[in-house]
Amino acid sequence: MKKIPMILSTALIAVMVCTTSSASSATSASSAIAKEKVTVLLDWFVNPDHAPLFVALERGYFADHGLDVEFIAPSNPNDPPKLVAAGKADIAVSYQHQHQMQIDQGLPLVRIATLVATPLNSLVVLADGPIKSLADLKGKTIGYSVGGFETILLKVMLEKVGLGLSDVKLVNVNFSLSPSLFTGQVDGVIGAFRNFELNQMEIEKRPGRAFYVEENGIPAYDELILIASKANINDSKLRRFVDALEEGVQYLVNHPTESWELFIKGERKTLDDELNRRAWRDTLSRFALRPGALDQQRYRRFAKFLQEQGTVKNVPPLESWAVELR
Repeated sequence: MKKIPMILSTALIAVMVCTTSSASSATSASSAIAKEKVTVLLDWFVNPDHAPLFVALERGYFADHGLDVEFIAPSNPNDPPKLVAAGKADIAVSYQHQHQMQIDQGLPLVRIATLVATPLNSLVVLADGPIKSLADLKGKTIGYSVGGFETILLKVMLEKVGLGLSDVKLVNVNFSLSPSLFTGQVDGVIGAFRNFELNQMEIEKRPGRAFYVEENGIPAYDELILIASKANINDSKLRRFVDALEEGVQYLVNHPTESWELFIKGERKTLDDELNRRAWRDTLSRFALRPGALDQQRYRRFAKFLQEQGTVKNVPPLESWAVELR
């Protein structure tokens, strides 16, 4: 959902560092052993979408695999993939469609794992409004945050009911998706994350109705992935990172309540509110249980879809931009 900048940042400015892990017996037993540093750039500020990463950190799984992991939320959410490509960080949290676009631009990046294995994007309207089906959007105003991919999603969804972009009015509402619905500025919004915007609307007592992209003409895809530089693909610490992440996911799904307490520890205590609790609940079923596994056909299918929609020009061989680490 992010715009891709044309200029690469050379430093991280005004970052939020989330590096403190609990002093578990597992980590203290190995504290005397030097651990390899791994810097991970998040895609946005810390939120429940990142839960497995922080559970793995707090449970000491990264330390068990000989890693000293630092998570950084960027001042500019568009920068992480480019910083990884430039060797300024080891791993970045990104989006499958964004990764495909950056590969098309020639960035030497490779998908190494999946964090959120289903789409989160959706088209949302007010539940008590006049729009009951996508066909009802004819002549209506649709808000969006970021052009490009979101516009493509809307275009394909409208085509499923015999409409086109010319049948609606598009308005850039920046990131004020729910507020623009509440005020009547727009009739619907594309780009709403179903685990956040829908919960925010419920909390405000203005419930929404969602039309899910994967049920309306869009091939299924991974919402959040982990990417690394192609130059570092054989570095063993990447495989160890993914293995530790899988342990974090396993603990998370087995112990969601305990995992929530780990997630909101320390400086992340500010995340302990109603919206994040609801988002946590709704995201649990969407995390990749085998983060390192790669569904090759699924990735090729989505890449072909982006090419057919003109989002990317070329689709290189899969092994050059998405892998299962050895």
